[in-house]
Amino acid sequence: MKNGKTGKVKYVPIEVVREKAGILLAEKYGLKKIQIIPTILEKSFEKAEERLETVKDLTSWIQIDVIDGKFVYGKSFELELVKRMDVDIKENLLDIHLLVNQPARWINKCKFVNASRIIGQVEMMSDREEFVKMVKDGEMEAGLAYDIDTKIDRDIPTETDVVLLMGRKAGFGEYEFNEKVLGKIKLLKQIRDDEKIRFKIAVDGGVNTDNIKLLEEAGVDIVYSGKYFEELIK
Repeated sequence: MKNGKTGKVKYVPIEVVREKAGILLAEKYGLKKIQIIPTILEKSFEKAEERLETVKDLTSWIQIDVIDGKFVYGKSFELELVKRMDVDIKENLLDIHLLVNQPARWINKCKFVNASRIIGQVEMMSDREEFVKMVKDGEMEAGLAYDIDTKIDRDIPTETDVVLLMGRKAGFGEYEFNEKVLGKIKLLKQIRDDEKIRFKIAVDGGVNTDNIKLLEEAGVDIVYSGKYFEELIK
């Protein structure tokens, strides 16, 4: 990009280019604020590697879902294997969604793979304040996640960066988007205003081109998408 005054080439960091591209793509759907982030949920390390190769140049953030078989059925590939992948994701920011027992015990594993954000399921936490503090002490963003049938409460630590709502039941199964999440978004916005907490609201699961406008109108900041990611950014 050339500077109009000096005629010199002005270099823009790739992260900025990608972020601006994401905003433009969102505006194509009439969305002014929603960030669309791809998710990787795979049992196979090889399939996860293939998926990362597909999406890494389309986004700055990438979410990797980790399942240990205790919160929901099945197990994802071992998180530590991310360090052994042939795919170059040094320019991407990793968001790790921990659908595991006691997410705080997985924080060091997330740091090992250079995570920038860690989100843990509240259903599996013994202490939310401790989890958020540990993540923040590790210089990463901290998030809390609620499954579709989990009620929203006001026990949200003030340092929380993201609250993720599942738009359908968490896990490997194929489930339809559940509009009951819209009511939970409304409640979260009220809590955010009342408690003066500056967390972003995210939705993951079942989001597609037919319902993303509903989420934008509801005031969602981030949408996570697996199989529909490419459709959402076309």
